[in-house]
Amino acid sequence: MACESAVVPPRRTIGSWQSAIPAVTVSTFILKNALRNKRRATLSILSVAVSLFLLVTLQVALREMTVPPEEVASALRVIVRSKVSIANLLPARQRAVIERVPGVEAVSPMTWFGGKFKDEGEMTFAQFAIDPKTLPILSPESHVSEAEFQAWVNNRSSCIIGRLTAQKHNLEIGDRISLTSIFYTRTLDFTIAGIFSGTTDDRNMLFHHKYLDESDSASGMVGTWWVKVRSAEEMQRVTDAINKAFENTSAEVRAETERAFMLSFISMWGDITLFIGWICLAVGLALLFVTASTMSMAIRERMRELAILKAVGFRIGELFAFILAESFGLAAAGAVLGVGGAWLLFTHPPLAGGAMGMIAAGLSVWCVRLVWRQRFLGALLAMLGGAFLGYIASYVLTHETIFKLTSGFMVTLEVTPRILGVSATVAAALGIIACAAPAWAVARLSVVKGLRTLD
Repeated sequence: MACESAVVPPRRTIGSWQSAIPAVTVSTFILKNALRNKRRATLSILSVAVSLFLLVTLQVALREMTVPPEEVASALRVIVRSKVSIANLLPARQRAVIERVPGVEAVSPMTWFGGKFKDEGEMTFAQFAIDPKTLPILSPESHVSEAEFQAWVNNRSSCIIGRLTAQKHNLEIGDRISLTSIFYTRTLDFTIAGIFSGTTDDRNMLFHHKYLDESDSASGMVGTWWVKVRSAEEMQRVTDAINKAFENTSAEVRAETERAFMLSFISMWGDITLFIGWICLAVGLALLFVTASTMSMAIRERMRELAILKAVGFRIGELFAFILAESFGLAAAGAVLGVGGAWLLFTHPPLAGGAMGMIAAGLSVWCVRLVWRQRFLGALLAMLGGAFLGYIASYVLTHETIFKLTSGFMVTLEVTPRILGVSATVAAALGIIACAAPAWAVARLSVVKGLRTLD
């Protein structure tokens, strides 16, 4: 006879005392089987957690690299560059023509300087030469005090820098910095007049384009034009008009939205989406093999018990449900640790650092306990795990933000609901697929053959 939810043995009366064997429910039966070999279950959950953490990290990094952040105001901004190559400069006389295009609200030159700060081997922040008076119209999200803005406008050799760059290099208003350009092979000195914030990437530096012209590096030439359109309805007409205005000239242009311009840079990296996709596939397959191997070993050790369950009336569907629940439970536990840990680290780094610190402290206490019991291998593993987590926790707690954790490479790492959904789906599919082979073996198992199996 099959057991639907619980098996409760009859009570036994001994004198005036009554005793009952504790009821074994389906949930406790599954839990005890899953944790029968605690070391194997722990390692399986950790392997799933680490793999899913890596999967989430890859998805988040891919999103940050291929889907650039976009402010509301950027929907009305256009970048005009050379049609031949972005490295080709454009003549400054084009500004007057662009300003006369109906629908254009403001125009500013925007030339990339490409300067290295101090003795750094590579550029850690971008620098652009613009017309400072147009900044409030072109980029209203750039917040800088009126006094700092006027100081920048009035001093041609001054600049304003993003808040993140100022924090990273400990720069303050009034400091002087020197930048050596890798494009113009020239060094320019600047005085910091202000610090701006509010954009999606507060790392850039802005300075006077006239100061660049006076350096004889690019007199009368600009890198690109930064254009503000009055309304979204006029966007297509304005870009077409700008392109047509310079057709069949020595400096033909390509006008495109700011977002399209940023995506054109990403396309220069090659098919990074395919590359990271292959890595995610490899992680998923490795995760599947580990989980399937764990489940196969666990079921193979319990063939005799499963044969007994068959003999007492449990149906194939019920046995399959037990195996599926066990496999799905291990995958779900790993998903909570891996996906949840990734979300906590990328969304609330200080909380993640505190949590890792508490786990490291717990492993240290467990290490002492294992030494007392003379289980030296387990104590060594607990000590190494605690030391590793303690180091990671201290690093996270001392850097606090994604910008600092990635040394300025990433401003934010957003774990979107879509990424959470994809990772949860992978974990669910993993739990289902991993139990397929063991379930098939149990379905084909005869009671007689199973009873002959040695535990």
